[in-house]
Amino acid sequence: MAGVSVRRAAAYGIDAPVVFAGFGFAVLSCLLMTTITDGPAPLVGAGLLALCAAVQLHTTVRGKFVAWDEVLTGLRLRGHEEVLDLGCGRGAVLLAAAKRLPDGVAVGVDLWRSVDPSGNDISTTRENAVAEGVADRVRLRTGDLARLPLLDESFDLVLSSLALHSVAGADARAVAIREAVRVLRPGGRIVLADIGHTRQYAAALTELGMIDVHRRGLGWRMWWSGPWVPTTLVTARKP
Repeated sequence: MAGVSVRRAAAYGIDAPVVFAGFGFAVLSCLLMTTITDGPAPLVGAGLLALCAAVQLHTTVRGKFVAWDEVLTGLRLRGHEEVLDLGCGRGAVLLAAAKRLPDGVAVGVDLWRSVDPSGNDISTTRENAVAEGVADRVRLRTGDLARLPLLDESFDLVLSSLALHSVAGADARAVAIREAVRVLRPGGRIVLADIGHTRQYAAALTELGMIDVHRRGLGWRMWWSGPWVPTTLVTARKP
């Protein structure tokens, strides 16, 4: 299907709100330092921190949507697939996928913790699905990514954006990867975006017999405060 507009009718919250609080505190501290310290260092520090916060804000309110639009467009979905989003949160990726599935279904799984993204709640995601006009093709489930409440080989595509790194421990993340493969149909694809552990994801997918396993950066649109925290995409296909 052709790309879908990244214009959004719903509210998707702020990723890592505690990070913005940290930036705010640090900028304020630098500004206070100007009252007791000579020289430009505190002002320079405040400016750099503000720039990092601006980069992070751009990523969370626009950049990630543009990046995922390009990823989803590149998948060339036919519109009838069954798609799973692991750690769907308020639905940024889930609903973007659902817009490309006029005859398909998009299922989101999450534990619905309210800290990251801000306001993460199953009722909010339902409201967002209504606002985006895709409620008829969206299903939401509560579940642990390491113990998915889903049947074997029930999805054509498994997505995840910035969720797997929150699974504590390498062993638990490996189990989550195994679960993603379990629910994927033969010929189906896995597309995972994350800020860490992506080499582990790729290795685990290879060990599980997945083919066409690749890693690539998603570029500046998904930098979190700067190039030192990039987002990497891992893709694979089930034979």
